[in-house]
Amino acid sequence: MAVGWANDDSVSQQIQNTIDDEISRVRSATSRGESALYCDECGEPIPEARRRAIKGVRFCIQCQQSLEQLTQRQALFNRRASKDSQLR
Repeated sequence: MAVGWANDDSVSQQIQNTIDDEISRVRSATSRGESALYCDECGEPIPEARRRAIKGVRFCIQCQQSLEQLTQRQALFNRRASKDSQLR
């Protein structure tokens, strides 16, 4: 059942768009290439064990944790708005 100007599949399309956005975000965050010797954020040395364990690592553990916390907070915000607001 369509409501207002929304198509019948608008909810499904919104869900698919949200999934596609998250897949794109994860792919772009994936490390590539050679690991850095020093953290790109703070300049501290990155331990050899971390460089061997994670291909293409660019940040020390502390900076990586801070980055992930920031990313997680931003991910909680739905950029496409709620489905109810789009269906009105």
